[in-house]
Amino acid sequence: MATQQRPFHLVVFGASGFTGQFVTEEVAREQVSPERSSRLPWAVAGRSREKLQRVLERAAMKLGRPTLSSEVGIIICDITNPASLDEMAKQATVVLNCVGPYRFYGEPVVKACVENGTSCIDICGEPQFLELMYWKYHEKAAEKGAYIIGSSGFDSIPADLGVIYTRNKMNGTLTAVESFLTIHSGPEGSCIHDGTWKSAVYGFGDQSNLKKLRNESNLKPVPIVGPKLKRRWPISYCRELNSYSIPFLGADVSVVKRTQRYLHENLEQSPVQYAAYVTVGGVTSVLKLMFAGLFFLFFVKFGIGRQLLIKIDASSFTLTFFGQGYSQGFGPDKNKPNIRICTQVKGPEAGYVATPIAMVQAAITLLTDASDLPKAGGVFTPGAAFSRTKLIERLNQRGIEFSVISSSEV
Repeated sequence: MATQQRPFHLVVFGASGFTGQFVTEEVAREQVSPERSSRLPWAVAGRSREKLQRVLERAAMKLGRPTLSSEVGIIICDITNPASLDEMAKQATVVLNCVGPYRFYGEPVVKACVENGTSCIDICGEPQFLELMYWKYHEKAAEKGAYIIGSSGFDSIPADLGVIYTRNKMNGTLTAVESFLTIHSGPEGSCIHDGTWKSAVYGFGDQSNLKKLRNESNLKPVPIVGPKLKRRWPISYCRELNSYSIPFLGADVSVVKRTQRYLHENLEQSPVQYAAYVTVGGVTSVLKLMFAGLFFLFFVKFGIGRQLLIKIDASSFTLTFFGQGYSQGFGPDKNKPNIRICTQVKGPEAGYVATPIAMVQAAITLLTDASDLPKAGGVFTPGAAFSRTKLIERLNQRGIEFSVISSSEV
C-alpha cells in the first residue's frame, strides 16, 4: 500500500456525521497510544469546514488535548462531487468511510479509492452493498493494490473474527458454529441513530435484489464438512444460555459465509458452517419482541422509513459461540463430531463504542501488518483480510475481548 508520498495515513470521511464523530475521537486516542513509535498523520473529511472544526474541538475537550485541532488535517469533499472524492483519496493511505446508508452513498467512495489505489474501510451492515462491491470492484482493486474492507464495525468483526478465533483455539477441525448475541442493558437509554435505522429498513426492503445478485453470481457451493448444521425455529430455547433466541438478521451470516468461502478457496482451510441468533430472555420478552417485529415489518412494507429513533438501553454485548468438530485423526466420515468448544467475544456498547474501536483497529492493522494481509489488494471481508494479522490482539487490548469458555472431547 502506498504510504510514502501521501500526507495522511488515515482520513475519516463523514467525520461530522453521527458515527463519524465517535470514529474521530477513537483515531485521536490511537494517535497518542503508547505503542506508537511515531505520530500518526491523519485528517477529517466532509462537506463543511465549520462542522469538521467543531468535531475536532469537541474531541479535544473530551480527551483533554487542547492542541488536537491544529494536529489534524481538514479535507473538504462531497459525496456528490467525484473530483473532490478523488482529491481526498489521493491524500490518504486508508479512508475510513462513515457515510451511510452505504447502498445510497457508499459506491462513489469505493470507486474513488479503487481508482487512486487507496484502501478503504467501512462499517456497512448491508449485505447487498457489500456483495455488490465485491463483484464490481474486486479485480480492479487487486490490480491497484487497494484493500476495500466492508463491515468492519460491530457488524461484523466480532462474529467474523470470533469464528476464526474459535477455529484457531480448537484442537482439531471446527465444522460448525452457532453464535448467540446478548445485549446487556445499561442505566441510560442510548439511541439508534436515524442513519442506522434507515440502513436496517432499506436492507430488509432489499432482500429480493440480494437473492437476484447471488443467483447471477453462479458460485459453486462451499462443501459441508460433518453433519449439516440444522436451522433452529424462529423462536427457540438455548439451554446453555438459559434464554429464548431468534435468528440474527444483520450482516453477520453473509459476511462469515463469504470469509469461509475465501479461506477455503484461497488458503485451503476446512470451511465452517455458521448460524447467528440473538438471545431475547424469557417468555414476556418474546411477546414484546413479536409485537416490535410486526411493527418493524409494517414500516418496511409501507416504506415509512421516517425519522424514527428507537430507544434501547445498551451498555455492552456478549457474543457466545458454540462450536463442534473433530479431533485430530478423527474424520467426519460416518463419525459424529467429538469435540465441543465454547468461546466468547465481549465488548462495550455495540453501536457507538465497539464500532469505532473495531473500525480504527482494522485501519491500524492495514497500516502495520502489511505482510500478513492477502497478497494483492481486492474487496474483502474482515476475516478474509485479517485472519493472519494481529487484529484480535489489538481488539483484546482495547476492550473487545476474545476468550475460550470451555473446550471438551465428547
